[in-house]
Amino acid sequence: MRGRSGWVFRIGLAATITLYMTPSLNDVPLAQFVVAIVVMLGAGAILVLLPGDPLPWPATVAVIVAGPVAVLATHLNFAEGAVRQPWAAFAASYVLAVLAVRGRIAAAWAGAVAVAAAVGFVDIVLDISVGSLFISILALACLAGATVCALILRPTQRSLRLLHDDVAMRAAAEATMAAEHSERTRQLSRLDELARPMLERIARGGELTSADREVCRLLEAELRDGLRAPQLVTDQLNAAARGARSRGVEVLLLDDGGFAGVPASLRARVLELAARELDAANAGSVTIRVLPAGRRNLATILASAPGGDRRTEIGSTGEILVST
Repeated sequence: MRGRSGWVFRIGLAATITLYMTPSLNDVPLAQFVVAIVVMLGAGAILVLLPGDPLPWPATVAVIVAGPVAVLATHLNFAEGAVRQPWAAFAASYVLAVLAVRGRIAAAWAGAVAVAAAVGFVDIVLDISVGSLFISILALACLAGATVCALILRPTQRSLRLLHDDVAMRAAAEATMAAEHSERTRQLSRLDELARPMLERIARGGELTSADREVCRLLEAELRDGLRAPQLVTDQLNAAARGARSRGVEVLLLDDGGFAGVPASLRARVLELAARELDAANAGSVTIRVLPAGRRNLATILASAPGGDRRTEIGSTGEILVST
């Protein structure tokens, strides 16, 4: 029941229930009519809005109960000369037919028995003929047809469901492969940009100076950052980390995935604070960690220096707490 056709079916079912229930408005007090039409429309809403086949048992029980409640509400009228019509039973038959299509055939027929029992109970209580019971049986023709269709179409529905699940799994796998390929391409491009000049120099066999070895050390650390904390790799933070390492500061970047779904402004705020901490460090170590999603804090920045430690916590809503 997806898309435009699903909404057409929902509107059609609601209109059918309303059309069948409306004549009872003239037969019973308004309060009883409101109860009847509300429970029937509610049962219809449960059937067409709740996902998953077969329908969950709590919802199934609610749909089964709706029919007898509507019948009792539209038939129990003790006023002199009151007219009793079986329209609620016809409306219930459509609801139970949809229940059968949703995979609860036995429950739908149990609901039909409950509707018939409610009609018979009213006939006995009001001491009238049982002719209305036969009219209720005629109303179940819709349920019988839906049952036959459900039994015939069940294998096809199962095959379509399996096919849909397979397509969804394939789409997810393809999306994962595309993301991995994109990340691999990005990493190779970054590796080519950062390391190629030095690798070509090494390949030519030239002697490396101490400054060249320092450049290699910084490049290695920067490449490791890209693998360990890809969401923290920006030009600003890379430059700040490179500068801190060149001053002898030990820098560690960790990314546990907490940036997923975070507003860009909050992510930029974390990167700005991290870069500022790295620029201010001249000794010791700085650890920048993006925490896993769902934590109270989004990220932490721990700066350890000979003069003491400072911990900065950035909350998931942007609040900042600095402790020493």
